Amino acid sequence: MSEELNDIDARRVCWHSRRGMLELDVILVPFAENKYLGLAEDDKRRYRDLLECEDPDLFAWFMEHQNPDDADFQRIVAVVLEYARSPK
Repeated sequence: MSEELNDIDARRVCWHSRRGMLELDVILVPFAENKYLGLAEDDKRRYRDLLECEDPDLFAWFMEHQNPDDADFQRIVAVVLEYARSPK
């Protein structure tokens, strides 16, 4: 049952990672599809919380125009950007 819940959670996170803004989609969707399930529980929570933020804020953070004020958001943005920059 736990594995089934993880799968449902991962699918929900992947769906919510689709923002409709290409610049965010190319960063968030691959991260959600390939890395989310391997994150520590704290980072999974941070990522889910991040997805509740407004697109203009996410855009500013991921384009590195601004840094999030919240330390949890700073951490998960750094984790996502590290993955986005890594060779695939």
